Amino acid sequence: MNTETKKQQVIKRKELIEAMSQCYGSINIYKHWTGLGYTDGIHATAEIANAYWLLDIIASYQVKSCVRREEFQVWSLTVDTDEGTGRIVCTDGNSKELASQVIHYTDFLLEEWSCYVIDKVMLLPSEY
Repeated sequence: MNTETKKQQVIKRKELIEAMSQCYGSINIYKHWTGLGYTDGIHATAEIANAYWLLDIIASYQVKSCVRREEFQVWSLTVDTDEGTGRIVCTDGNSKELASQVIHYTDFLLEEWSCYVIDKVMLLPSEY
């Protein structure tokens, strides 16, 4: 990665952190093409980090019965920024793992990120 790209990532990372820090509740509920709703904070994450793929992953697991029947889901993304890989895990909020997926390549801006899915709406923890 060249120096200019690294600088751009640092700027985007700061922008994402700032945007997420402003999210307390949501005025809007957007709809993923699968029907899963998502809040302003999730929308900002996807826009700033160019991470609509992240919403796609979370939405795609909603068809699994063990995930779908869980009304409160915690989704956690961990990223190894040096390797450009990651792992996303869904739990029931009490450490019971419901689903996980290895991400073989990602340039996601943060090393750790999480969200909730509550009653078919995806939201940042600060929006709960």
